[in-house]
Amino acid sequence: MFSIFAAFILSSNNVYANDSEQYLQDELNQLIQEEPHLNGGLTGISIRSASTGETLYEHNGDVRMRPASNMKLFTAAAALSVLGEDYQFKTEIRTDGKREENVLKGNLYLKGFGDPTLLIEDLNQMAKDIVNSGIKIIEGDMIGDDSRYDDVRLSPDLIWSDEYAYYGSQISALTLSPNKDFASGTISVEVSPGGKVGDPVNIQLSNKTSDINIINEAVTTSPDGETGLTIDRKHGSNTIIVKGFLPIEAKLEKELIAVWEPTQFVLDLFKQELEKQGINVLRTAKVGVTPKDTITLTSHRSIPLSELLIPFMKLSNNGHAEVLVKEMGKIEKGEGSWEKGLEVLNEQLSKLDVNSDTLVIRDGSGISHVNLIPANEISKLLYHIQKEKWFPVFLKSLPVTGNSDRMIGGTLRRRMESLNVKAKTGTLSTVSSLSGYVETPKGNTLIFSILLNHLLDEDKGKEIEDKIVEIIANQ
Repeated sequence: MFSIFAAFILSSNNVYANDSEQYLQDELNQLIQEEPHLNGGLTGISIRSASTGETLYEHNGDVRMRPASNMKLFTAAAALSVLGEDYQFKTEIRTDGKREENVLKGNLYLKGFGDPTLLIEDLNQMAKDIVNSGIKIIEGDMIGDDSRYDDVRLSPDLIWSDEYAYYGSQISALTLSPNKDFASGTISVEVSPGGKVGDPVNIQLSNKTSDINIINEAVTTSPDGETGLTIDRKHGSNTIIVKGFLPIEAKLEKELIAVWEPTQFVLDLFKQELEKQGINVLRTAKVGVTPKDTITLTSHRSIPLSELLIPFMKLSNNGHAEVLVKEMGKIEKGEGSWEKGLEVLNEQLSKLDVNSDTLVIRDGSGISHVNLIPANEISKLLYHIQKEKWFPVFLKSLPVTGNSDRMIGGTLRRRMESLNVKAKTGTLSTVSSLSGYVETPKGNTLIFSILLNHLLDEDKGKEIEDKIVEIIANQ
């Protein structure tokens, strides 16, 4: 009698499960078929149970598609696996000389180890450390050392028109961020109205060196006058051009611009910080390599990877992704390059039960239009990493729907406010993606990956993703 009753309960549960899956399939199939903005496009969807890994629904799940910034899910997981959640980057001040009274007779080396969180206040503190040691004069050169990584600054498929943008910043082992969003390799440009109509606008930079040249072609207009600014950087230089119009009562406009050759930029800023402390550098500031027989005068360590993942994933920072790729290559293969870093990335993905043989990976950020990943492999990764000891750090790094705090809600802070979703967004021209975890009203967690390619409007793609996730959440 008990076995018959148990069989009845099990059968009933299966019916409920089958009904639920049928609802999921019917609703999603109907949406895909009827949504006009998907016509002519390519849709990849993969949905799994977070507890069993069972595939509950897929549409083109094994079709390779452009992931955009969903690529960062792979990079973050591999970095946690290779480097560990406590990993820190360092920056060192070294010398090959000796101190005689207050004179350093030798060169001063600013050696970078890839820290994407280095700030001007960190350079200031290291300058204070040097003056506190008694040094007032540096007789040798000041040398910036970025040799931990190769000299390839831009990822293989970055288009030329993105070079000046913050999301296309150059990758160097010695770089600086303008603020605690840690957009490394960039400078913040702030534009405000002039004193009266017809005046040039006012322009302020977060950090300025003699190499930064501003061409101001923007004019202050009347309160109801024409508005519109463009802030660009001339290719191959640090000449920033500001054009357009700004009404006299307009709010401050801000934009991050990628600097040309970040190593020299950081070196020049550090020289300024030394001079502010009363240290006289007698010779030139140039890029070079630190000899082996040097001693460390002072150093700085970054926040741990567990904390770095917050701005990396919440704000979808491309520079962080590429630094992590090069750092993995340096740690595992002895070479800080995209080639070696991507080798490590693929090896780690295989260890995390992803079929790396079906992937095309060209960078760590997803900015390349050549990257190709099936939705099923993303959902598979998100299932298998739940057993990793670093998974809580990974999960915490994902944007959270409806939370207005930028360092919690991230790129999802204004989306799906009624749902409990933690997921990574992605956007490229013609591409929108969203992959992560959603909790249903019944308390179950489902894993999903949505890749939308060949779209005419990426914003419509985000609306479609939200509709899809709402259907999934109603299971």
